[in-house]
Amino acid sequence: MDMGTGSGIQAIAAARKREVHEVTAVDINPNAIEEAFKRSKLEGVSGKIEFKVSNLFDGLGCRKFDWIVFNPPYLPSEGTVDETSWVGGEYGCELLLRFLDEASKYLNPDGRILLVYSSLSGMDLAKIRKRYTVTLLEEKPLFFESLYCIMLTPINPSSDLTKIL
Repeated sequence: MDMGTGSGIQAIAAARKREVHEVTAVDINPNAIEEAFKRSKLEGVSGKIEFKVSNLFDGLGCRKFDWIVFNPPYLPSEGTVDETSWVGGEYGCELLLRFLDEASKYLNPDGRILLVYSSLSGMDLAKIRKRYTVTLLEEKPLFFESLYCIMLTPINPSSDLTKIL
């Protein structure tokens, strides 16, 4: 699954893989879903991707996935009219924490999460490690922040990550 698919780039990349038979692309924005679908048609993989408008997992029922890829909005709010594709809450990590609270319920037993987040998001990996094994795959230092790509494996699905702030 590609959570927060936006332009669909991750869903399309996954659908291009021979060993991938089906991808679910989810976004809260219906316009993003429409554009991602158009792009998937141009790329010739629309038959392998199911597109869903949903606020995180709300519209997915009880489906389970081997992989969930999420590049969430992760910047802290500036207190004005925020762009929802960039802002992850007051501190930057609230949406991500909501996602992580629910995500393990939607993974198959050996399922994993690939996640991108920013050093600006206020993410506390020590608390995430109470519920997931965290493997750093890549770190990209930029001018004003660092981006991290991590793999998460569920270990403690009962803790509530939204209460760590």
